[in-house]
This record gives sequence, C-alpha cells and structure tokens, in this order.
Amino acid sequence: MPLSQLILLSLVQGLTEFLPVSSSAHLILAPIAAGMEDQSPLIDVMAHAGSLVAVLVYFWRDIRDVAIGKLAWLSGRMTPGGRLALLIGAATPPIIIGAGALYLTGHTDLFRSPLIIGIATLVFAVPLWAADKYGRAGVTTETMSYRDAFLIGLVQIFALIPGASRSGVTMTAGRALGLGRSEAARFSMLMAIPVIAAFALVAGLDLAQGGNEGASLTDGLIVAALSFLSAWASIAVMMRFVERVGFLPFVIYRLILAGLIFWLLV
Repeated sequence: MPLSQLILLSLVQGLTEFLPVSSSAHLILAPIAAGMEDQSPLIDVMAHAGSLVAVLVYFWRDIRDVAIGKLAWLSGRMTPGGRLALLIGAATPPIIIGAGALYLTGHTDLFRSPLIIGIATLVFAVPLWAADKYGRAGVTTETMSYRDAFLIGLVQIFALIPGASRSGVTMTAGRALGLGRSEAARFSMLMAIPVIAAFALVAGLDLAQGGNEGASLTDGLIVAALSFLSAWASIAVMMRFVERVGFLPFVIYRLILAGLIFWLLV
C-alpha cells in the first residue's frame, strides 16, 4: 500500500479512537475524501492493535490494579481494582452482543453511508453538549453503581452507527450519570479495551481465513506503530484538556463535520 495511505489511516485511527468524534466515521470518510482504495484487513487489525496497546500503556496503573483485584477475588477480598474490573464487565455485554448480531447476520456495513454518518455526527453532538453542561459531578468508579456501568455500556451500542462515536456516547452517559469530565473520559477509555480486543480478534480470525491482499507485514507494523503513537498522544491530550475546557470543542467539531458532509452530499 502507498506510504501516504498507511500514514493517513494510522493517524486517523489513533487520533480519533478515544476522542468523542467517531473513529469509524473518519476511517470511512478519510479514504473517500483522499480518493484512496479501501484498506486491507491486515491494516484494520494492526491499526486497532496499536490503539489497544496505547490505552494499555497509558492506563497501566489501572490495568495493574485490575489484575491485582482479580487475584484478590480468590481470597474473597474486593479491592478498587477488582471493582473496576466488575464495572467494565457490566458495561461490555451490550456492545459485544450487538456487534455479534450484525456480524453473524452479515450486516456490518449496514450504517456506513455518508448520509447516516452525517446524521449521527450531528444528532449525537447535542446530548454530549447537554450532558457536559448540565451534568453534575462527584461520582467516581469507586462510588458508581453496577447499574450505572451497565447503562453506560447499554448506550455504547450506538457506537455501531459510524458517526455516533463509542467514546462520545459513553462519555455523554457518564457525565449524565454524575461522573466528572476526566473520570467519564477515563472510564470510557478503559471500557474500550475489551471492545477493541474483541474487534481485533474477530478481524484477525477473518484475516486468517480469507488471507491478506494489498498490504505486507511491514505495512502492518508501520500502521501499528503510528497508531500507537498517535493514540497515546490523543489520550494524553484528552485527559489533560477535557477537565479544564470540557467537551464543547468536540461538539463544535462534530457540527462542522456534519455540515461539511451534508454540503458535499448536496
């Protein structure tokens, strides 16, 4: 694959995966806007693998606490890390079930049209703004109920619509349920770990069965490395930026992007 396409796809994936702007929408729109062909399945796998490693590295303390917490279960103790593991576990089933249903019925491309992306980009911007402006704060992962974690996971199913944004809908729900800005962002990113891992696993199995065309292992490694670096930078900026500024800049970006999509479709 051309190096320019590898760079574009890996940067788009890494920069947008954890921001409330929809990485799937950008990965669909970017090649169209640049006049490029669809990426190889290998590139999809490696791009998501790079993003997954980035969130694991950035939140390594949380990952360590989760691992220790799971071991503490064996002795009947509940640690903050063990509770965080249960919260993530409560939030994960809806998106796995929904994505699995689309995959098994062969409808994974059902919502990929630019019109649907534009509508979702616009529609889901409004709740993000409202939840951030009017949502209370004070709830943390140590005080959040399992019910609330499940509710955040339930709205995560909207992420199956490109343009809705997995990060966007989960941060919206987190703010609406009382999580502070940085805590909502943190929980959203930790929730991404099993989701990205599941996607990478399924895509990897498809790749093993169907073979790879259009990309080499070197291409994949380049994409993984660039996706890791851009995703790590995106997470670092997000966690430092969102508490002071809030989600309004992302709302404005979504409105501009939606307007641009509609303008191009006219």
